[in-house]
Amino acid sequence: MPDQPRYTKKGGTTNSYLRDTGFNPRTALSALALIVAASISSCNKTQSDTFPASSPSPVKKAVTAITLPFTPEISNTFTAAISPTPTLVVTPTTTWNPYLYVFPVKPERSVDYAEGSAAHGYPAIDIFAPVGWEYVAATDGTVEYVSYKDLWDPATDDPGARGGIAIAIIGDDGLRYYGSHLSKIADGIETGQHVTAGQSLGYIGESGNAQGTVSHLHFGISRPTYPEDWKIRRGEIDPFPYLNAWAAGINITPRYSTPPPNP
Repeated sequence: MPDQPRYTKKGGTTNSYLRDTGFNPRTALSALALIVAASISSCNKTQSDTFPASSPSPVKKAVTAITLPFTPEISNTFTAAISPTPTLVVTPTTTWNPYLYVFPVKPERSVDYAEGSAAHGYPAIDIFAPVGWEYVAATDGTVEYVSYKDLWDPATDDPGARGGIAIAIIGDDGLRYYGSHLSKIADGIETGQHVTAGQSLGYIGESGNAQGTVSHLHFGISRPTYPEDWKIRRGEIDPFPYLNAWAAGINITPRYSTPPPNP
């Protein structure tokens, strides 16, 4: 029968036993030293694996560009209605102009007018003002035509008489300036007379086919023609931008947007 290990009870109150294997203190210390060394080596290895001496460089992630699922388009097409004949925009100029221009109604205050081509069916402006206000020469020129009497008859409605009491001058700039529906021609005005810008030609009224309407001056600009050519004398050049310019003190000569038609 083999030897059984012996157990010796230690002193104290606990039932703690040590196996009796023939204890040798030196051997025990050597074994303990080996155990401690192995434990330290194991701890160092674990710490080295878990906590590296230097932190690794951060990983850079690639940035992906965002691409729209469509390409925006910019349209150059305007859907708004555009007049076939654009209104001329008048701006101040430093170019010397030998001709002087003024607004054709005095006093200028409280007069009312608007773009009139659409309403008339041809280029012309109605300048609304009280009866008796002055119609003056828009520029220097020579009186070409005077109608002293209102010959318009609503029964016949002769187009050549629709202007009633009216006057036209040929400006020194070569254009014809026509004003109608007057109440009276100014004293001393007659054909062939030279007048200056701002000189009184007549007075606002309601003559011709303006009878029974709001008093106003029908103002037209055209090329020179014979006095009875009512289709041309009523207006060929849009006065609206030029009236605005003259009222603002901008001295600019009217012009055709396209070459004038043959007479």
